[in-house]
Amino acid sequence: MERILGLDVGDKTIGVAVSDLLGLTAQGITTIQRDGIENDFKALKDIIDEYEIKKIVIGFPKNMNNTVGPQGEKVLKFVEEIKEKFGLEIILEDERLTTVAAERLLINGDVSRKKRKKVIDKVAATYILQTYLDKNY
Repeated sequence: MERILGLDVGDKTIGVAVSDLLGLTAQGITTIQRDGIENDFKALKDIIDEYEIKKIVIGFPKNMNNTVGPQGEKVLKFVEEIKEKFGLEIILEDERLTTVAAERLLINGDVSRKKRKKVIDKVAATYILQTYLDKNY
């Protein structure tokens, strides 16, 4: 079996989640503070190696009318760079409303605003990966 990596890529952070070995559940593992593409890749390589990742699911932000905006363009550029660097299969998963769903979950769990800010991207990555797993496994 293989583990799948889920990423929520933002300008300042990358939320990270991994699947279990059976591909049934996604667990948030960390949030990478972005500090240049080389540092981003070093952090991702450590995770890819540790979990023996074979596939990456990346949240693809689209506008509500299904068009690709500036953030979507940034993600597409990141996808090309990550393909070139790691040579792994990359799947884009529509991430519209995942941050909203993650925020709602944390609010319902009575997580303080300060703590929500620290984990929101990791939770969003978990939603992105779980959506993919639910559709494909």
